Amino acid sequence: MAMSLPPVFNPKFFIFLNKGQNTMTSKTFTAPNISCGHCIRTLETELRDLAGIKNVKAEAESKQVTVEWVAPASWDEIKDLLVEIGFPPAE
Repeated sequence: MAMSLPPVFNPKFFIFLNKGQNTMTSKTFTAPNISCGHCIRTLETELRDLAGIKNVKAEAESKQVTVEWVAPASWDEIKDLLVEIGFPPAE
């Protein structure tokens, strides 16, 4: 009877399988509809609820928003949510 050996962990194979999944993407944009602290809280809270969002920083004076994310989040998904909540990015 042949004896089966346990699988061996190969770090190179593991890195290959996960390639791109942990790549952080960052984008800074203007959201012209930001006017106050409440807007900032709403925008940051809504974006942080998306899977993959790592950081959100918005500023009322400059109307600038910086978002950092990894998969499964995508810029298209982020942009769609911004439009839905009333803060479409100026592009």
